[in-house]
Amino acid sequence: MPLFALGINHQTASVRLREQVAFAPESLLPAYADLLAQPFVEGAVIISTCNRTEIYCDFDGEQNTQLLNWLTQFHQLEAGSFDNNFYCYRDQEAVAHLFRVSCGLDSLVLGEPQILGQIKQAFATASQAQAVNKIVNKWFQHAFSVAKRVRTETQIGANAISVAFAAVCLARQIFSDLKQSRVLLIGAGETIELVGKYLLEHEVPNITIANRTLARAMDLVEQFDATAITLGEIPNHLAESDIIISSTASPLPIIGKGMVETALKSRRHQPMLFIDIAVPRDIEAQVSELNDAYLYSVDDLQGIIEENKQARVEAAIEAEKIIVTCVDDFSAWQESLKAVESIRLYRQNSEQLRDELLQRAITALANGSDSEKVLKEFAFKLTNKLIHHPSQALSSVSQSGNEQDLALIRMTLGLTQQDEL
Repeated sequence: MPLFALGINHQTASVRLREQVAFAPESLLPAYADLLAQPFVEGAVIISTCNRTEIYCDFDGEQNTQLLNWLTQFHQLEAGSFDNNFYCYRDQEAVAHLFRVSCGLDSLVLGEPQILGQIKQAFATASQAQAVNKIVNKWFQHAFSVAKRVRTETQIGANAISVAFAAVCLARQIFSDLKQSRVLLIGAGETIELVGKYLLEHEVPNITIANRTLARAMDLVEQFDATAITLGEIPNHLAESDIIISSTASPLPIIGKGMVETALKSRRHQPMLFIDIAVPRDIEAQVSELNDAYLYSVDDLQGIIEENKQARVEAAIEAEKIIVTCVDDFSAWQESLKAVESIRLYRQNSEQLRDELLQRAITALANGSDSEKVLKEFAFKLTNKLIHHPSQALSSVSQSGNEQDLALIRMTLGLTQQDEL
């Protein structure tokens, strides 16, 4: 049966439109129950994130409008109101689309890894709802394998393209083992929160968060098992820090050259890395004049980010080549299912013929017929019935003069040149 991928995303619709067709977590199980009740759906997975809503399904129908109509009806929307915002892919194109989405090639941020986790969660929910049949299961397992292969064989996720990620990557370049580093984060906004999450992934054990108010800092302290201080306490703790990453809305610098000089003397000139991602700047530019103090601004990070964006584009080209190969592999698996079904039917028909003739032979023997005669008749009739259709096929193809088909049938029947001698 055809495979379909129907969806709407950040490229085709505004947030206002996307939120109207999004599925809240509590609505997914009822949605699956309703979707599977449709006669044209054999199996399905619904993916609903802030950037996309997509339905992947094993579809016993010819028109994607059936699926789109179900979606609009489920959300109680006006029919046809979203038609121009949706895209639909079928069979190999649908397979390729899921693979691309899983690898982050269709994301707002090229190569971002979060989407794979979201797809795995969506698949788990669909499995819980018993919406995943054999075809859909294999489709998604292939997608997970493709995403892993792309991450392993390309640099799609290796290069930082966000300020927060770039800051942590820069810290890793200078302090190769972040597990041994002490980090001071200044500010408690979204960017610093992201920096903290990346540091946590690198198992940084010693994080201090400085903020104007301790209340907001305490929220992050719980997340990162950190220590909280006020901005006024920074001079007393600066010397303890190897890496300082700052992002506040302060109109004036928070760290000055003199404060850093004092800290360096206390540290006996062990190097310090300062990453200032605030605008206006939190750290005086003159800090870069000090030996053993390395200062990077948001502009420095932007240069790194632009280089890395180009690297991701190049990696995406490699990823697309991998996806083409993997789509072919999945299509070959789908085709093999047809052979499995044909083999099953062929075996079933042969066994039915055997059982019918065997029952006749058993009945004849029970009625006192000569056993040798019964066995010969059984063997003769079974052979004739089994070779009847292959003989007709050979005759028909021979008369048509199609040598290629004739060779294929001969190979299927196990005939070789030796058999003609």
